Amino acid sequence: MKSSSMKRLLLASLIIITASAKAQQHAAAILQQLDQQRNHYEQMAATIWKWAEPGYLEDKTTALMQDELAKAGFKIERGIADIPTAFVASFGSGKPVIGILAEMDALPGLSQQPTPDRKPLEEGGYGHGCGHNLFGTGSIAAAIATKNWMAANNIKGTIRLYGTPAEEGAGGGKTYLVRAGVFDDVDAVLHWHPGDNNSASPSSSLAYKVALFRFKGQAAHAAAAPEKGRSALDGVEAMNFMVNLMREHVSQETRIHYVIKKGGLTSNIVPDFAEVEYTIRHPTVAGLNDIWDRLNKTADAAAMGTGTSVSHEVMTGLYNVLPNETLAKLVQKNLEKVGGVSYTAEETSFAEAIRKTVSATGLPSVGSAAEVKPYALNGLTSASTDVGDVSWVVPTAGLSTATWVPGIPAHSWQAVACDGMSIGFKGMMVAAKTIALSAADIFQHPGILPIASAELKKARGGESFQYKSLAGDRKAPLDYRK
Repeated sequence: MKSSSMKRLLLASLIIITASAKAQQHAAAILQQLDQQRNHYEQMAATIWKWAEPGYLEDKTTALMQDELAKAGFKIERGIADIPTAFVASFGSGKPVIGILAEMDALPGLSQQPTPDRKPLEEGGYGHGCGHNLFGTGSIAAAIATKNWMAANNIKGTIRLYGTPAEEGAGGGKTYLVRAGVFDDVDAVLHWHPGDNNSASPSSSLAYKVALFRFKGQAAHAAAAPEKGRSALDGVEAMNFMVNLMREHVSQETRIHYVIKKGGLTSNIVPDFAEVEYTIRHPTVAGLNDIWDRLNKTADAAAMGTGTSVSHEVMTGLYNVLPNETLAKLVQKNLEKVGGVSYTAEETSFAEAIRKTVSATGLPSVGSAAEVKPYALNGLTSASTDVGDVSWVVPTAGLSTATWVPGIPAHSWQAVACDGMSIGFKGMMVAAKTIALSAADIFQHPGILPIASAELKKARGGESFQYKSLAGDRKAPLDYRK
């Protein structure tokens, strides 16, 4: 029998098996437990939301998360991959090993109260614009519910919760965890992410690299002795000009962003140092590496033409996500069982008010938060995530849930507001329930894992693949938010 036929047969069998009376009893017990603990997890998410700690500096957040898991009976391994806030919490022993990702960090400049109008908690402060207070808490809720179900039913295997810091910007926390081998013995990974809809449809993402280009020149009096100076800022601007010309000659899906971080101290002195940060994205790692080579050539040419010198430092690099349909269809089944997010009258009023602050047309209806999107292959998203690195070394599946009012974008103060109130908390519990049910299904029917693994091997090009971090051998940039 062909592998595709075996895959369809197993998935069909899973649907039948998980509809059995015994399976329904297991699912009901897991859901009941999470419902009973809902208030506790809402308080935990609200606490982390208020702290809003930036990447690699999530000291209070990681301590709270670890304490919660330790109290529940998990064994904690702290400071993994030489990252102080990263950890692994484990329960059980032997195979299969199921991992659940729990992200933590926050975004600069997005501090916000849980109100539908702009009211920062702290001017210029950090805020959970990507919902990692919910991501971390919801994943912990799922892990604990799965652990309690395993203990009550004498289920063999290992459940692990990975506390992963600094997903945003140049953080790339999971890259360093993958490179350190902490996922090498894992059979499947489940994760989720806040969003404005409920979906488990798999999609890929853009591979990603962030680097600083530093130009050095010669300082001089800008008026009295300009001929003696060599402007590092000229080097940066020459590079930027050439990159902007290059945009015409890259594929449509390529993304190139830059920002000048340092450009001199005063206009009366020829700048002897300037620095520009570049982020590049492409659907494939091979394509990303090609863009990276071209970017380096523009830097070298800019330095040559301006009489300066240039060096670069790679801050982080991320793989594109490899979708795994075998696991994704299982997650979809459980998401449909759990359902979406229903609003109270007060929440509907909040939703309608905050949507008025978004400059967009054709917004989805407020009621769409209660719906689950049908399963479909979603192709490519324009975002990037360090979940991509995980997905290249272990079969990985995730989902998004409506933690934000439909139409509210990520990385906005509006998302922060939703993440700190009941709408966000409801979406978080949808995710926790879906992940716990999916983990339980895998533990009960581990025959799905060889098929998921075979799908992964095919997607990455066969048995010869060896993971190599796009961040190279650099250590995690623990001070990138300081």
